Amino acid sequence: MNDAKQTTVQNEIRAGKFSIFYSSNRRLIILLALFALIGGAVIRSSIATRLDSFTMDEAYHIGAGAAYFQTGDFRLNPEHPPLVKLWVGAFVSSRGFQLSPYRAFTDKGDEREFVETDVYINNDLDAVQSRSRTAMFALNSLLLLLFALAARRVFGGIMALAATAFLAIDPTVAAHFPVVMTDLPVALLSSTAVLLAVAAFRSWRVVDLVFAAITLGLALATKHSAVITMGAVALIGITTAVFLSSGANLSTRLRRIGAAAAVLIGAMIVLWSFYLFRFSESPATREEKFNRPLAMKISDVKSPLYRAGLNIMTDGHLFPRAYIWGMADTIRAGAEGNASSILLFGNLYYSKAPFYYFPGVIAVKLPLGLLLLTAIGIALLLARRTPREWYPPLTAMVVLAILFLLALIKGSSYAGIRHALPIVPPLALLGSLAIYRAVKSESSFLRVGVALALAAAMLSAIPVLRPWEYYNEIVGGKANGHLYFNDEGVDLGLRTKELAEYYNQNSKPSGEIPYVVYFSPQLEKSRRGLDWVGNQPERDAEKMSGDTQSGTFIIGAKELAPSLFWDVGKPFRGAAPAARFGNLFVFRGTFPGANAARAAYLFFGAVGKIYSPEADIEGGIQMLSQSLALDPSPFFVWLELGNQYLKLGNRDEALRAYRTAKETAPASDSISELLRIQIERVQTEPLNQIQPLRNPGLE
Repeated sequence: MNDAKQTTVQNEIRAGKFSIFYSSNRRLIILLALFALIGGAVIRSSIATRLDSFTMDEAYHIGAGAAYFQTGDFRLNPEHPPLVKLWVGAFVSSRGFQLSPYRAFTDKGDEREFVETDVYINNDLDAVQSRSRTAMFALNSLLLLLFALAARRVFGGIMALAATAFLAIDPTVAAHFPVVMTDLPVALLSSTAVLLAVAAFRSWRVVDLVFAAITLGLALATKHSAVITMGAVALIGITTAVFLSSGANLSTRLRRIGAAAAVLIGAMIVLWSFYLFRFSESPATREEKFNRPLAMKISDVKSPLYRAGLNIMTDGHLFPRAYIWGMADTIRAGAEGNASSILLFGNLYYSKAPFYYFPGVIAVKLPLGLLLLTAIGIALLLARRTPREWYPPLTAMVVLAILFLLALIKGSSYAGIRHALPIVPPLALLGSLAIYRAVKSESSFLRVGVALALAAAMLSAIPVLRPWEYYNEIVGGKANGHLYFNDEGVDLGLRTKELAEYYNQNSKPSGEIPYVVYFSPQLEKSRRGLDWVGNQPERDAEKMSGDTQSGTFIIGAKELAPSLFWDVGKPFRGAAPAARFGNLFVFRGTFPGANAARAAYLFFGAVGKIYSPEADIEGGIQMLSQSLALDPSPFFVWLELGNQYLKLGNRDEALRAYRTAKETAPASDSISELLRIQIERVQTEPLNQIQPLRNPGLE
């Protein structure tokens, strides 16, 4: 070899080594940057949420998860799959969480009180919360990293970093980072599963198909709504195998369809593994141990189509029995709706708001800067100003978001942004497209616009403490969001610690007992030393009656908002609060008698009497009647009264209550037709052969 050729070869070798070295360093830099972004998100969330109490559902999840881990029994809280609960349950169990022995349960409320008593009363409440927050920070950090790595695999490093930054800025993500709930994990896992599925259906390599199956299985094991993700993956797989396999012959296409099916089957295997590959919920017996029999749970579902599907799953053992029970519960309360009053941009709706509800919620909960980035990204996608190979995965993410949005539009609206969280990671990728183009473009206008949008988003979102309450400037920020919305995106019991602190510092020293109307567990309020009017009914009977009431009134923002039923906030909406702690308001003075609040108190007291191990139906009927005397408008109270008279065999009173329930029920809701059928049956059939109607006010 002559000198010139030898020099050329050596230069090529050096260039290759430099390229490898540069590529390796670049990957390391991106990975370190991802760690820094996720670490920053954890620190920001930890600071911003450090004063938060448990949300309304967390104690239920934690206690059930500890029971899963310690006993291998899945009877408790089957309405959610076990991944999140097991993760946290294992962590708190390793720190000595104590369980009470199992007993029989009469319904969900009875079971919930049993589980939450372990968290709030039988263990160190604050220690349990601290440990559960640590566990969820770890889990959600891992899931965010997994999402970022999947985005890097499909779109490259810039997009992965930009999408991670988008999610790290978003206040709703920050609010959900430490909470023991399934919404953020299923959102991250759903998008990750779709991205890995796109990668797998491009390469058709076994290792990629396995990763896609595992991630999809983890999503299914997190929340029932991941069935939507499964449908998206199936759609992507079939479309890719049949229509996007140019040049492939028939046998190749069939093999690829089989590979896509294998991903779905693998995901099901992962799901079954979380239930220890067991159909029954209990390791000790095949007999049902749920708080309500599965057959009755399925019968609660209004849709014949849904009922048929659930029965097929049960008869064919397609899913674990606890998973099917939870799916029936999800369909009944989430898809078909419950008896809730929804405030949307200041207007009231029953159970299901108009189709623009969830787009509207996203529009007011995301910072305006992030919305602008998303809009730019959508425009770039429509204008085909993206790398050609990105169109399929971006289209897949848009399809995922649309499928979730369609499911949300048809379902109940009570949960607000937390049920819409699976739409946020796809929006983050669209917003990241704007950042990518700004980095690659020579357009100063685009670069400046994207930089200003990012800066505006960070200034609007990052300084906010208590990010659960965040609303953007469209509705006047977090101080005014409750004037337009009353869903769970406003509050979910996160101010209970401050409620107790205010009582201990301001009311307790003087012996004053305040009126408290706040959506938080009574067990937690009692554990934190709080007393309130109504806590001891006999002692407080006089204070709860009368045309006017005087003293201190502590009310949550959700309760202050207008409502179709029990409008407890009406006497206070025109008054100036004496103090305010975010979405917790304190009023002092004399106000009109709170008939609505007393009516609600009596209804839930009646439910406690009826659905308890020592059921007191007569006492429950008395309290229901007293509730209706104060406020006869809630149809579900009449429905419950009819159910109890039916149990006692009192045909005339059952008919009277059911008829009044039908007269006051929303005509647009299917409960009206169910009441009509129930009335006809009560008129003609033996009462002991008729099941009570499931009360949508109890879901």
